[in-house]
Amino acid sequence: MLATLDKLDTQLLLLINGFHNGFFDYIMVYFSSKWFWLPFYLLLLYFIIRRFRLQSFLVLAFVALLILFSDQLSVHAFKDVFERLRPCHNQNLVLLLHTVTSCGGQYGFVSSHAANGFALATFLSFLMYKPFKWLPWVMFLWAVLVGYSRIYLGAHYPGDVLAGALLGLFDGFLMFRLYLLVVALQQKRKGGIRFREMK
Repeated sequence: MLATLDKLDTQLLLLINGFHNGFFDYIMVYFSSKWFWLPFYLLLLYFIIRRFRLQSFLVLAFVALLILFSDQLSVHAFKDVFERLRPCHNQNLVLLLHTVTSCGGQYGFVSSHAANGFALATFLSFLMYKPFKWLPWVMFLWAVLVGYSRIYLGAHYPGDVLAGALLGLFDGFLMFRLYLLVVALQQKRKGGIRFREMK
C-alpha cells in the first residue's frame, strides 16, 4: 500500500515538475519566496488593524505564535521523525527532475511552506470572515500557489504538500480556538472589574 502511494506520489511529482518553461520557472521561484509576498503580508496587516484596532496586538501575537508552532511542528514532529528525502535529494530522481533553485534541507515530509501557509489561511479566514467574506478565497488561493510552487521546483512531493496543508488546517483551527478562549477570558475579567467598580 505504502509502496503504491509512494509510486503515485512520484509520478504526480514528475508530471507537475515536468510541465515547465522559462516563464513558470521565474514565477514559481518568486511564489516560493517569503520576501515576494511581503506586500501581501502588509495588506493583511492593514486589514487586521482596520478590523481589530487595539486588539490587533493580540491578533498579531497569535499569528506569530501560530507560524512558530506550525513551522517547528512540521520540522520536529514530522521531518526529523519520518526522514523522507526531498525529491531533489533523492538520487533516483535527480536526473529526472527539473530544478531551478537550491534544494533546501535534506528532508521534506511535511512541507513547512504548506503547513505555515494553510495555518495562516485557516486562522485568518475564521477570524475575519464576517467583515471580509472574500478573504478565505484569497488566503487559500495564496496557500495553494505556494504549495504548488514547492512541487514545481522539485523541493517536495505532492504528498508532502498535502500533508503539510492538512497539518496547517489543524494548526490554524487549534490556534483560532485558543484565541477565542483568551478573548473570552479577557472579557470575563473586564466584566468582573466593572462589576466590582459598580459595587
